[in-house]
Amino acid sequence: MKPFQTLFILVFSLVSFTISAQYGGGYNNGYGNGYNSGYGRGGGMGMNRGMMGGQQQGSQSKPKETPPEETAGMIVEQMKPQVNLDELQAIAISNVLADSIREQGILLKNESSSQDQKIEQIKALRESTDKKITSFLNPDQVEKYKTFMDTLKEVKKTKSKKKKDKDSKDSKEEVKENTDTKISE
Repeated sequence: MKPFQTLFILVFSLVSFTISAQYGGGYNNGYGNGYNSGYGRGGGMGMNRGMMGGQQQGSQSKPKETPPEETAGMIVEQMKPQVNLDELQAIAISNVLADSIREQGILLKNESSSQDQKIEQIKALRESTDKKITSFLNPDQVEKYKTFMDTLKEVKKTKSKKKKDKDSKDSKEEVKENTDTKISE
């Protein structure tokens, strides 16, 4: 259960990051679209881009969402040597993971479900995916799979802890700078 939970968290984070970057959490988000630092989409001089030679407005390229097959492939490539997967197992598990990632994206985008319903649906999806994956493994590989998933979870915790430590360190330095500035004034 724990290995699959780690896999789920990894996949969920990746999908969330991709969705965030694609739907407004990325660069130049906000009013003004990075131009003229005001409201609206002015390109300067009071004219928008549509008025200047008929150019297309908003021609900035958006980051593309990583395909589920690619994400699943990366996970399986990491898993292969540690769990001793043969090629047939790797293909089958990759397909299961890609389907799971696709389904998770659909569940997350469903606006008619509440947050609690989404969490329950994703837990059920995670359990189902874990059962499918372990069905392709022999008993020795199941233990290695669990160890692999535990390791993934620890890596994720370590990364998030480092990020939190860095964020708190940055905020402490910022507070110190602000204090030093006020004292010198």
